[in-house]
Amino acid sequence: MTNTSQLTTDRTHPGRWTITFSNPPINMFVPETIDELRMLMTDIEADPSVKAVVFQSANPDFFVAHLDVAKAARQPDVLDLWRDFVLRLSSAPVASIAKIRGRTRGIGNEFVLACDMRFASRQNALFGNPEVGVGLIPGGGALEWLPRLVGRSRALEIALTGDDFDADIAERYGWVNRALDDNDLDSFVDALAGRLASFDREVLAAAKAQINRFGMPTAGELQSSNDMIFSILAGPSAQARRAKIRGIGYGVPSDFELNFGRYLPSFGRADGNGMVMRPD
Repeated sequence: MTNTSQLTTDRTHPGRWTITFSNPPINMFVPETIDELRMLMTDIEADPSVKAVVFQSANPDFFVAHLDVAKAARQPDVLDLWRDFVLRLSSAPVASIAKIRGRTRGIGNEFVLACDMRFASRQNALFGNPEVGVGLIPGGGALEWLPRLVGRSRALEIALTGDDFDADIAERYGWVNRALDDNDLDSFVDALAGRLASFDREVLAAAKAQINRFGMPTAGELQSSNDMIFSILAGPSAQARRAKIRGIGYGVPSDFELNFGRYLPSFGRADGNGMVMRPD
């Protein structure tokens, strides 16, 4: 087992690694998370024995909550580092698998989109890109990956509504490979990763590279969304909407973080005291 501050890598099974993300209390991505993922990619690329990597969460309620935008804004190059990680993960000569339990929003959704395959707990997975509801746009790859996976109209539904989507809808849309009963998720992914690990890395890598010709965004496409984030963040709409999430449980275990999508419509209106109205 190899440990960093947020990622634990289990290499006990030949040919496959299991990487567990843990950043209590709700698995938010911070700049340090991205640095650790970049270092992990260096290890993956340097080890010719690894053929499959499985990403999972130590928190059953949150696979990845979202990006800590305030911390990211203090390190403006963080989205460039994120873009480089995404491209490396998508191009790596190994198969990457996201095993998803819990909320998977914002950069968390963009992370699993960059993985080669996604399998989700039918009972315990939720997906969403809530950025529009807080005055931003998804800037970590959702606008580039989603149209390729789910088509233009469904990508617009996901990005423009900012709502939460359950695993069954995600499966129906092509957002994830499969939704599985929670009791079956671990055994299914273990068997799949073990099967991949039984094959030759060179052949797996060659097949993946050929498929990537048709389904992977370019660096320029990813950068075009990245470039918009911090200028939009500084605008009055983002500032006003972000002010409304302070004090209602942002970044901590709360009803707000559990049900982010339900709260977003209330950010466009206020009661007579200027306070955010709780969703019905």
